[in-house]
Amino acid sequence: MDITVLAVDWGQLERTPADERESLLYEAMDPGDDPGLRPEPEAGWVFPASPRVPWSGRYEFRDTLGSYKPHFWAADGWDKAREFADPALREPLDGFLEGLIWWGPGLDDEDDESDGRLFPSDAEPSGPRRLLTCPPSAAQALAAHWARAEPLLEGLREAYDAHASHPSGWIPDFDAFDALVRQWAEVVDETARRGWGVLGLTF
Repeated sequence: MDITVLAVDWGQLERTPADERESLLYEAMDPGDDPGLRPEPEAGWVFPASPRVPWSGRYEFRDTLGSYKPHFWAADGWDKAREFADPALREPLDGFLEGLIWWGPGLDDEDDESDGRLFPSDAEPSGPRRLLTCPPSAAQALAAHWARAEPLLEGLREAYDAHASHPSGWIPDFDAFDALVRQWAEVVDETARRGWGVLGLTF
């Protein structure tokens, strides 16, 4: 499974007629040919994600090939390492990762109200499907969790490498975990700075 992460102006998205949202998000995920487009960076933000969707940005993760697997591996690593983490780190990193990639305690499997509001029901979906929905208030909360977790993250190194390392996996050690988590922080911080929301989409 792949994942494409977008920052979107939530007000613009909600003002877009429901039956037009998926096509615009598809365009933001995978812009059509446009002679005016400049080459995109291999990693980091692209603003706008498409000239046709100026109220969006797309984040390109480093060393993931667009796959969801590294995010799954990072979540699994935190699941294994968290009981050995400093409690001062555990609480804010729980809050940060639970809002993004981790299936931690208390996380609902489905947010039907939010999904129904943004994406109309489709018995045979052909457009992008939601993996992650963070409206602006949630993005602000994630940024606050990260601000508390970031100064303490290096302290997880020994526990992570002892209990969660997997040399043959997508996230083999703490350095890889740290790098991916900090990329998510780039996603959250920039989105929160703009007062926008985050969507993680797949096909």
